[in-house]
Amino acid sequence: MQREMNKIILITRKTRLAELIRKYNTPAQAKFYLEHLGADFSDYTQEDIIYSQAVRLVARTAEKYGRLQQIDRDFLPNMIFGARDTVIAVGQDGLVANTLKYLNGQPLIGVNPDPCRWDGCLLPFEAQDMETVLPKVLAQKRPLREITMARAVTQSGQAMLAVNDLFIGQKTHVSARYRLAWNQRQENQSSSGILISTGLGSTGWRRSVLTQAAGIAQSFGRSPFAESPQAWDDPALTFLVREPFPSRTTQTNLIYGRLQKNDTLKILSQMPENGVVFSDGIESDAIEFNAGTEITIQTAPTRGILAV
Repeated sequence: MQREMNKIILITRKTRLAELIRKYNTPAQAKFYLEHLGADFSDYTQEDIIYSQAVRLVARTAEKYGRLQQIDRDFLPNMIFGARDTVIAVGQDGLVANTLKYLNGQPLIGVNPDPCRWDGCLLPFEAQDMETVLPKVLAQKRPLREITMARAVTQSGQAMLAVNDLFIGQKTHVSARYRLAWNQRQENQSSSGILISTGLGSTGWRRSVLTQAAGIAQSFGRSPFAESPQAWDDPALTFLVREPFPSRTTQTNLIYGRLQKNDTLKILSQMPENGVVFSDGIESDAIEFNAGTEITIQTAPTRGILAV
């Protein structure tokens, strides 16, 4: 009876080989395309084999402990999770991050299908570990770690969560135009967009931008600087304006700051088209951010829950 009460959602992703087959229709055509470019097709097939084996093993284990539903990550935006569901993501770190923002307190188990290929800081388990880990998570006897998320909300009520980071800017490489308001200050800006990072995201995109800035400063004889990563459950967010451009009508004074738990950052679009807000690198799941749209950024009231 207890088994029937457990619902387990298994989240998977397409491998590189599966994506190529979807594009070129058959494995043979995909192989021809890659080998014509001088690439090693065997690496794609080996990755696909190992991933498929891991997914099958996790699925067989999950079926012992509950009702299993398996979905591809492409369907996450339309998935309705039950309050008592347990979720397993088999893939890379990005799959865990993308899954967490669609949950509301349900525990997530990250499984690394190929430890020789992926580092997996959000993937503490391998497929064979599920035999011992899953029943403990279902019995609420496994340690859980909270992860702070960021939230962007428009004045019309559209909302988006981010586990690592939010990006606000243009779809293309042209400059984004907007008005930024923070800490009782505001200014018009032109830049390559704004990055909002969580504690988990502090070692990702934000670190890359700051490393670039430190390298440029050092080349001009300035002292190098470094920022320590935040804890995953740190309620503070940071914002960073990418490549701000000063002009007669735009300023560059508010280019970096930290939002504490109850702080807000407001951004008003001044772009007639192609403005977007997306999270965790998923551009296909974006909010339009065109002229007149204002978004409010703050720490999300809900947190991600990751089994460790």
